[in-house]
Amino acid sequence: MWKNIGFERCRSFINCQLRPGMRGGGDSLVKPTITISRMTGSGGRTVATTLAEYLQTKVPGHAPWTVFDRKLVERALEDHHLSKRIAEFMPENHKFMLTDIFEELLGLHPSSWTLVHQTAETILHLAQLGYVILVGRGANVVTRKLENVFHVRLVGSVEKRTERVQQVYDLDRGTALEFIHREDKGRRRYLKEHFDEDIDDPLLYHLVINTDRIGYKDAARLIGDEVIRRFQLDRRGVAVEV
Repeated sequence: MWKNIGFERCRSFINCQLRPGMRGGGDSLVKPTITISRMTGSGGRTVATTLAEYLQTKVPGHAPWTVFDRKLVERALEDHHLSKRIAEFMPENHKFMLTDIFEELLGLHPSSWTLVHQTAETILHLAQLGYVILVGRGANVVTRKLENVFHVRLVGSVEKRTERVQQVYDLDRGTALEFIHREDKGRRRYLKEHFDEDIDDPLLYHLVINTDRIGYKDAARLIGDEVIRRFQLDRRGVAVEV
């Protein structure tokens, strides 16, 4: 289902972008990036992978679009030469500060602030390379000063999102509902504690889509068409429109 989110694909993308002559048309062109913030169960990963495929088909002359989701953590660890074992200490809904401090003092892992900072650095690097779709981890806030980035928020009712989580993870309704509340609370806390922002603030995004009313494919098409229009990807030169 999410075939273009694999770590090897992400690695191949970075190698391709850094190779001379393979930077999507030259340094004079704007290389767009998309961030997707999502409520749990609103289809973030599905919309992201469908969007990447849509943009690749619609504007085939540009560099391959690649989705960075959970694998973004592994990329951050690799960038900063940290053990992959530390990934377990980096959930988006990370533990309370006091627990984190004790674990740092015991030498179990670097502080959450250090890990978040390193992840933010990776997000910025990827966003500057362009032709990436960054899902979660406050990517919209980290990259908000970059003119080549388009920000999207996916939302939906608790009822519909619970149904989707039940289907994807094969959970009963009660467990799915608990999962949604836990994940949403964690993501909200992550953005508030580290960036002092409200994840539900619509002013953080260019586009907010209710996936109860707009299906995943239509949502991907809606985002893709606006990105193509805004950055003029269907023309030879790509310009920023703000």
